[in-house]
Amino acid sequence: MSHDAIVVGGSFAGLSAAMHLARARRRVLVIDAGRPRNRFARASHGFLGQDGRAPAAIIEDARAQVLAYPTARLVRGEATHATPTGDGFEVALASGERVTASRLILATGVEDELPDVPGLKERWGASVLHCPYCHGYEVAGGRLGVLATGAMALHQAMLVPDWGEVTLFTNGAIELDDGRRAALRARGVRIEAEPVEALVGDTPALAGVRLRGGRFVPLDALFTASRTRMASPLAEQLGCAFEEGPFGPVIRTDEFKETSVPGVYAAGDAARARHNATYASADGVTAGIFAHQSLIVPRPA
Repeated sequence: MSHDAIVVGGSFAGLSAAMHLARARRRVLVIDAGRPRNRFARASHGFLGQDGRAPAAIIEDARAQVLAYPTARLVRGEATHATPTGDGFEVALASGERVTASRLILATGVEDELPDVPGLKERWGASVLHCPYCHGYEVAGGRLGVLATGAMALHQAMLVPDWGEVTLFTNGAIELDDGRRAALRARGVRIEAEPVEALVGDTPALAGVRLRGGRFVPLDALFTASRTRMASPLAEQLGCAFEEGPFGPVIRTDEFKETSVPGVYAAGDAARARHNATYASADGVTAGIFAHQSLIVPRPA
């Protein structure tokens, strides 16, 4: 059976898109590989009406609400390939199944490329964090660190003092001129140039970091701006244009969340530079609404 739309990705962005298509009584298929980026976080914060709930619980409820609509369907599996057809798109799954639709929404997300520091990966989402707006309140008042991976570390280090005492570990990733040092000092940020050798403490908690040479710096949480990469090859396969964001490549979209390939929309972390659950859900709403409208009155090329 051909669908009106296929949504690849079953997290906040994808389910929000599917909800609006289903409410428009369109046949919508969600393909979900079950690897949301936020699976490492204990709770989602700052998401209105859902603050403090586990991301998996939010997604489970959202999935049930979407599938309550009779025109919505979900397939669990990985979409491995997407190609244009004469009047839409075909998506191949790892299982060998092939499905078709008039419109395609990529809510495929990104994967984090974490700094190669012993002890960091196993604390990701617990005591090693990426977003102070998502997790800063829960570690407020503690001893906080910012581990530099690039230029965004300076931005983080200027923000995080609103939540606690901050040490910026430049870690050989950034150079600070006199002006930047003065700005950091004005915010009360300590600057540590000695490279971080390892994270220490009973996982997933953090006691501190050990620097090269053996010195120990006590910390309660560490922020770092990870680089990101596409979690799926579909956008590249389809020929979608990309832009370079502050953390990695993002799929280029217009105000309607349509990509450079007509009929292909993109939403969520894969298609925006700034990331959180609310942004992703809002993107999905936009993509779902305008994908639906394009089925009625296609926009001129």
